[in-house]
Amino acid sequence: MSFAVMQPYLFPYLGYYQLVNAVEKFVFYDDVTFIKGGYINRNNILSNGKAQRFTIPVPGLSSNTLINELNFDSNIKKVLKTIEQSYKKTPYFEHVFPLIVSVLSDENRRIDHICAKSISVVFEYLGINKDFYFSSELEYNRDLSAADKLIAMADVLKSNEYINSPGGKSLYDKKYFAENKIRLSFIEIEKYEYLQNTNEFIPHLSMIDVLMYNSKADVIDMLSKYKLV
Repeated sequence: MSFAVMQPYLFPYLGYYQLVNAVEKFVFYDDVTFIKGGYINRNNILSNGKAQRFTIPVPGLSSNTLINELNFDSNIKKVLKTIEQSYKKTPYFEHVFPLIVSVLSDENRRIDHICAKSISVVFEYLGINKDFYFSSELEYNRDLSAADKLIAMADVLKSNEYINSPGGKSLYDKKYFAENKIRLSFIEIEKYEYLQNTNEFIPHLSMIDVLMYNSKADVIDMLSKYKLV
């Protein structure tokens, strides 16, 4: 039984969804500190042939505040308008835009809820069932080291395989996890391209871009374009 753990991001890039797709159980790490300047409340879309940043403000943000203690601003009209204008002529706009609206305009403004929803609704849209969890709802020892926290989560989830993003290679040791009866692997996204309204393909944009330009079948195919090392 495999699992992965990541902070909840807002419509992140394809690689995040590949990680979710690669495991049987996925945990949103919501009881950790909100990191300013990351992708929890922002990402990039394609607008006028270039990457453009969109951001949802987080009122009252201060240092050392946990992700699940914060809310998104309720004024998302400008962001929705930007997304609509950028993608209204794409092949799958009519199918995808309502999903984005349902996420960004959700009455529950908690960051962990909305970011998690931006992941789960995509899998629902694709017809793929996934088991999602929030770390704040799991009973594990939060006073442990980063690696030992994951090992503790594995015990709670009854999992024996942990898959992490490439950034974890410098943090986690396969031998240490193996000593605790857990197989550790790292996911690596393979090169991919699809037809965009640009002269040159722009990779690693928000999943919004992938969904707007590709059929469900093509998106599902892209979700499998990775390798475990």
